Amino acid sequence: MSVIGDNLERLFSLKGKAIVMTGAAGGIGSILARGLAAAGGSLALCDLREDEVRKLAGEIEGAAGFGVDVLDAGSIQKCVDAAVAALGRIDVLINCAGINRREGILDVAEATYDRIMGINLKGVFMMCQAVGRHMVRQGGGNVINIGSHNDEDMLGGCSVYGATKSGVIALTRAMAVEWAQHRIRANAISPGHILTPLTAVTWEHPTRSVWLRDRIAMRRPGKPEELVGICVMLASDASSYMTGQAYHVDGGCLCGGDPWDFDTQYKADRSAMPLS
Repeated sequence: MSVIGDNLERLFSLKGKAIVMTGAAGGIGSILARGLAAAGGSLALCDLREDEVRKLAGEIEGAAGFGVDVLDAGSIQKCVDAAVAALGRIDVLINCAGINRREGILDVAEATYDRIMGINLKGVFMMCQAVGRHMVRQGGGNVINIGSHNDEDMLGGCSVYGATKSGVIALTRAMAVEWAQHRIRANAISPGHILTPLTAVTWEHPTRSVWLRDRIAMRRPGKPEELVGICVMLASDASSYMTGQAYHVDGGCLCGGDPWDFDTQYKADRSAMPLS
């Protein structure tokens, strides 16, 4: 291997790192799982859809698949125990499980509120708590939570979801503060508007898709594969002095999106800009 290759491997390799991921069977989780495995990580993939996550694990060399219900403390502990038995330890926890239902604030039923809050925030808390105890005993670890564009910016119909993701970021910072003494780091990845099977309906919508493109500087949705790089970096030793932060991967959506008209001789042909 070249000197460059040696240095990149030293910084970003996940060889020898035992990684547990919830929500692994989802559109983003499954792509992250493959990317982490390609970087050398050993994976315990966890999801409520046990058949799907076991199928995914069977397609990734050395991965194991487990069922988990993040609304059930007993299920979480059983999953964590199984992951430790399979991997020997847990170096990295990635909380990717989450749900949403787009409704106006006045339309949200209590059961809907409780379920979104339970999976997206309480489930993350309980999973971090169960794995955190193990990491304290083993002398260190690394937590990566999945936030959202909605943890900082808001869309109509996403009130409960946005509240949970804002809570995830606050929880991430709290863990960074409390657990640094145990050599445990905690960060979050906040994806922007990513194209997945679940969001395709939005990107095909005649008005919402235009509204989104006007607010994204790069004028297109992100791809799940474009989240792999930041995830590998945060899981690796390259991020050894990074903790308590939320990293937005959003194509320039938070920074302001499409500018108003301004004087310049360097006008791009907007019709040639990518739309997908």
